[in-house]
Amino acid sequence: MALNYAEVWSPDLLEIMEQESLTSPFITSNVKWLNAKTFHFTQMSTSGYKSHNRNGGWNKGTYAQTDVPYTVTHDRDISFMVDVADVDETNQTASIKNISKVFHKTQQVPEMDAYFFSKVATEAQKIEGYHSSTAESTWTKANVFGKLKGMIKTGKLRRYVKNGSLICYVRSFIMDLLEESTDFTRKIEMTQIAEGGIGIETRVTDIDGVTIMEVIDDERFYDKFDFTEGFEPVAKVTADATKDIAAVTGSHKINVLVASLETVKTVPKIANIYYFEPGSHTEGDGYLYQDHSLSDTFVFPNGKDGKIDSIYVDVDTEEYTEAE
Repeated sequence: MALNYAEVWSPDLLEIMEQESLTSPFITSNVKWLNAKTFHFTQMSTSGYKSHNRNGGWNKGTYAQTDVPYTVTHDRDISFMVDVADVDETNQTASIKNISKVFHKTQQVPEMDAYFFSKVATEAQKIEGYHSSTAESTWTKANVFGKLKGMIKTGKLRRYVKNGSLICYVRSFIMDLLEESTDFTRKIEMTQIAEGGIGIETRVTDIDGVTIMEVIDDERFYDKFDFTEGFEPVAKVTADATKDIAAVTGSHKINVLVASLETVKTVPKIANIYYFEPGSHTEGDGYLYQDHSLSDTFVFPNGKDGKIDSIYVDVDTEEYTEAE
């Protein structure tokens, strides 16, 4: 009989996700689904005050409400078949549970972060004034504090700073420079970002109440990925007309990415795990593991004028190449 082990293993799987994920604070399940893959976000705006007339009467205001549908599209699955002989000959180390743990720790969770970072970066790059490109060599211990302080207060980000809802992710070399900065007097600590005493340890500090978090595993910290198999940065391709090769813009490493917990959400729809004993399926003499995930990351507009103003990204000037 096929059993869905998502509930049976949920404490273990949740622990893995919390221990390894940098973006878990943005996960939410508080959405109202319209159908299998779509939920709606209600966007409302109103006009403001007008001058009062003491001769009587009231000024008329206007309001607009729109239900905007959002559809999750990051649909992923994988299956593993473990032959009974492999389980026997490896003294159970090739068990389905071990494979599941390794897969979620080394593949699923890093991909979740990579998708989040690239999705938010792509959205920020569409908004004038909310993105920049800075060569790694131009960052110094003398200017790092000023650069970060300026980025987290760009445009309307100030309102989210005031609300205490911003998280700022940075590359390791930037955190290194911040530790050396004489302008920065806050303490930088190794900490755990998840609740309940379990979480990935990374360096964390704050600037003006904004959490600054180091992204140690920078292979997940690019502005775009190819998700055909696993996730890989997109490599730069130089055009060659003689070989009919078109140019491809490579991914850029993210230096700094800022997002608000109020308006940026990762929405999971499906997180199913199925386990089949030998003899209960037709794929071979062994244990069959199947994993299906459907989710997406969205950046919602503000509630004042319907614009996106809660994210920022700064990327390196160099494009990713295969040699990296």
